[in-house]
Amino acid sequence: MPVVEVSLGARSYPIHIAAGALDQAGALIAPRLDGGRVLVIADATVAKLHGQRLLAALTTAGLDAVIETFPAGEPSKTLATADALWQACARHRIDRSGAVIGLGGGVSGDLTGFVASCWMRGIAFVQVPTSLLAMVDSSVGGKTGVNSAAGKNLVGAFCQPRIVVIDPTVVATMDDREYRSGFAEVVKYGVIRSAEFLAWQEANAAALAARDPVAVAHAVAESCRIKAWYVAEDEFEQGVRAELNYGHTFGHALERETKYRVYLHGEAVAIGMGMAANLSHRLGLLDDPGLPDRLAGLLRRLGLPQRHQSADPAAEAARLAAHCALDKKVRHGATRFILPRRAGQVELVSSPPADQVIAAFGSGIAS
Repeated sequence: MPVVEVSLGARSYPIHIAAGALDQAGALIAPRLDGGRVLVIADATVAKLHGQRLLAALTTAGLDAVIETFPAGEPSKTLATADALWQACARHRIDRSGAVIGLGGGVSGDLTGFVASCWMRGIAFVQVPTSLLAMVDSSVGGKTGVNSAAGKNLVGAFCQPRIVVIDPTVVATMDDREYRSGFAEVVKYGVIRSAEFLAWQEANAAALAARDPVAVAHAVAESCRIKAWYVAEDEFEQGVRAELNYGHTFGHALERETKYRVYLHGEAVAIGMGMAANLSHRLGLLDDPGLPDRLAGLLRRLGLPQRHQSADPAAEAARLAAHCALDKKVRHGATRFILPRRAGQVELVSSPPADQVIAAFGSGIAS
């Protein structure tokens, strides 16, 4: 079973990646916990698909586990849902020796981690991601939280899991659109850190789109290795970890403008990565002029969008740029963008000219 280690001293933890890992989850998780009751948190859809399988694995390992569900979808990622889950913790008598396990996609993982960070001022937390996006990104690194009217992920906490258990074969049960959405984060890793990984994706795009298990397992493992390096280098995103936000400043603005109801997260990030490449070109930072076309071609082959539709592109570009002022990556009033120089290298740029930002948003909007 491939294991990627997230090196954080006494809070280090393993990421186990293997076909069938869901059935071994209890044996993997039990030694990392404190022996108390376990609450599995999953959305209603994932609970039907995988909930009983995980509960059986936990019970076999001697853990006292129960499951609680919430409505599927990004609109559930709120303080109201978190409060309902805190009430579930009380109802199921989850104490400080207990733990919560996030089973599902990024919404489940973010919610569960936030619930864990606050319940009794912090209890053990485990990630068992079932979506491609969660496997390669949100399950690793300890970022948790909820959305609010002010913006995406502005309310949250860093809460590292005790262990991450990934069974790549469960992507076979994913909705096709949800599955494709996860590739935005995979592509991101190649652009920001590994030209070799980006080239591998281009060579294996058809296999990835077809859910070939060997290709998917490799993409997940390599993505986790890159993410683990960033987390170990900069756990609280004070420096280099900000590079993981490539495409996200633009993408979060799109999500907010559309009230989180039009795009899946990965779709918004895919469009945002193209906008970021355009801004890099406009600012004269792009050393490889062919990168935007490579990026667009790869995203297209993986079934991801490159354009946002609008009846009034100019007005919408201005509104989207204004949303950036409330992005959680703002520091001392400066909006920060991660922009590509070439495959495998990016640069952080603070407060680029407003007209260039608006133009970059406009480059990804079609009427």
